[in-house]
Amino acid sequence: MAPITFVVNGKSRTVTDAPDTPLLWVLRDSLGLTGTKFGCGIAQCGACTVHLDGVATRSCVTPVAAVAGKRVTTIEGLSANRSHRVQKAWIAEDVPQCGYCQSGQLMAAAALLATNPHPSDADIDAAMTNICRCGTYQRIRAAIHRAAQEA
Repeated sequence: MAPITFVVNGKSRTVTDAPDTPLLWVLRDSLGLTGTKFGCGIAQCGACTVHLDGVATRSCVTPVAAVAGKRVTTIEGLSANRSHRVQKAWIAEDVPQCGYCQSGQLMAAAALLATNPHPSDADIDAAMTNICRCGTYQRIRAAIHRAAQEA
């Protein structure tokens, strides 16, 4: 396989996975970044959300070849010590129950706030398409509003 080079959490990485390998599996299996979760495999649930050049992207359907030369940020790269304003808001609002979807939720929320620093409830509802089986949507919305106040 031809090497594919991209930046992950600020570090240049080169992998030799097949070009059609989903980015999710490259991150988890080849690079050992297991914070990004597998949920559905068809880009519906959002558990696998990462940032691709700053845009929330479902990594389970993104072939690794599509990220060559680009920047990928995973939940591990959001902050080294839970100091990102979204992470702090998530903790303050006690958002997670089971927690499985939360890395994807956090990444989607961070991408939303990067483009819309003070979203309305309607903006949040439109942008946050990730699924939470525990139903913590009200706390997610409250956490996003709290993080927006930190800006």
